[in-house]
Amino acid sequence: MNRNWMTCAALLVVVAVLLNSCAESPANSPEQGTLSEAPVPIHVFALQDARQNLETSSFTLDLEQKYNVKFQWETYPYEGAKEKRQISIASGNYPDTYMLTAYIDQFSKSDVMRYGKQGIFLPLNELIDDYAPHIKAAFEQNETLRALNTAPDGRIYGLVSYSDCFHCSYPNKMWLNTDWLAKLGLEMPTTTEAFKQVLKAFKTQDPNGNGLRDEIPLSGSTEDFGVRIMPFLMNGFIYDDDRNYMRLSGGKVESVATTQQWREGLAYIRSLYEEGLIDPGAFTQSADAFRRLGDNSGDEILGAGAAMHPDIFVSGDNGSGRSRHYNTVPPLTGPYASYAVHNEGGIVPGAKFVITNKASREAQIALIRMVDYTYTTEGQIHAESGTEGIGWRKPEPGERALGEGTAPQVAFLSPEAGEAPNNTGWIGTGHFYMPRSYRESWVQGDDIYAPNGYERRLQEATRLYAGHEPKEIFPYWMIWVDEQASPEASVLATNLKSYIDQSALQFITGQRSLDTGWERYVEELEQMGLSKYVGIMQKGYDAYMEQQGK
Repeated sequence: MNRNWMTCAALLVVVAVLLNSCAESPANSPEQGTLSEAPVPIHVFALQDARQNLETSSFTLDLEQKYNVKFQWETYPYEGAKEKRQISIASGNYPDTYMLTAYIDQFSKSDVMRYGKQGIFLPLNELIDDYAPHIKAAFEQNETLRALNTAPDGRIYGLVSYSDCFHCSYPNKMWLNTDWLAKLGLEMPTTTEAFKQVLKAFKTQDPNGNGLRDEIPLSGSTEDFGVRIMPFLMNGFIYDDDRNYMRLSGGKVESVATTQQWREGLAYIRSLYEEGLIDPGAFTQSADAFRRLGDNSGDEILGAGAAMHPDIFVSGDNGSGRSRHYNTVPPLTGPYASYAVHNEGGIVPGAKFVITNKASREAQIALIRMVDYTYTTEGQIHAESGTEGIGWRKPEPGERALGEGTAPQVAFLSPEAGEAPNNTGWIGTGHFYMPRSYRESWVQGDDIYAPNGYERRLQEATRLYAGHEPKEIFPYWMIWVDEQASPEASVLATNLKSYIDQSALQFITGQRSLDTGWERYVEELEQMGLSKYVGIMQKGYDAYMEQQGK
């Protein structure tokens, strides 16, 4: 009897130990974020930078181990990303989650509302409350962050890419080859006319010294990193926000695309194009094609490039080294203005991260916990640059942070010249939450042209643009359109922007005459519903101002 009792007691102890061990195992602990011993499969749609492989990235492997998940990646290059995403949703065979790249492609606010109402995107409110303490705390501390992510119905259907980035907040910069400028004995242009004369000199005076007329005075691209050439040029005439072509005047929302100043701006850009000063590819080419001009394998051929930062179109010391040759042109003074495009914090509204109704409950919990991790300093560093000693290191004595009076927290590492990119962080994809306090803690060297001084270079360059925005700016990034009007507004926005962009290109390239075709263009915009769209935006703006108590 005693022996049986002792045997049972021993068994109970063993069972208790096993149960306690299971309860504390990495697969089941709250910190690890999964509910089963087997890895949780998660199907991910993501955009993949050409320099990395998300499937084998060290950050991917760390997350899989930490949260006991197994990613099934569906990755696409940046070029054509929007179409792939749209096809994915329309097919009905969409993934558990989308992890996108804000300045390349992400879901718009209208998308978020539409797919949220349809039940395709799951509301994240309860998941955040129950499993994401760092996201919850960030929302409580930053009302703007909460407002950016919360739809009018109070639900959070997706998370914006939040990076409080000074240089990103003035994205439409122009970078000029100042080596060429010095060789030709020219000054940095400050007016639209002076800029034209510099481009002419680049075209005709052989600044690369090879005896050929192979120089391309000005180029750009079609993505969202400030690479479209028209906004920088147009802002000497009227404010071009490079988004929806809206402005505010005394609290009244207006379209700029039908004004006389817009017409004159098009005429100026047309004159550049007629004289061969603008690369025709600037209106159609991908970022990769743009970069091939900057890093041309032969002689240097590019005079000026539109971009948020120069490494978009030309390599630094780890490549061609030509990035050092380019410096920012200040906002050009034109007949009417000297504006710079301004987006508050450089934040692109909408959602870069959503969880769909395909995701299992276990996948939902794991995903929100993973994103919550990126809301910590440790998670921010790892998402940005992956493994310590490969993508980043701790600061050394005497090193300075980007922000004055800020303690340095992290120094980023780059491959040496000729080395393959380190596949350690999630380039672009890992940008979930970067408050200014984190960004300004980055170690930055004093040589602004060296890789470790790049952010300081961008900060200094951006000071030329800061303050050149209009006194009133239509805050499109904060506007949520009324639920009833959202579907129509989305269609109108897409169609109107497409028509304005298409017409601008036709006017610039001479396919359409500004003398004989302008009135018809204005009429067609009105027929397409421009006034109605402006009215919807006005209501959205008024509602926003009311929420702000203004």
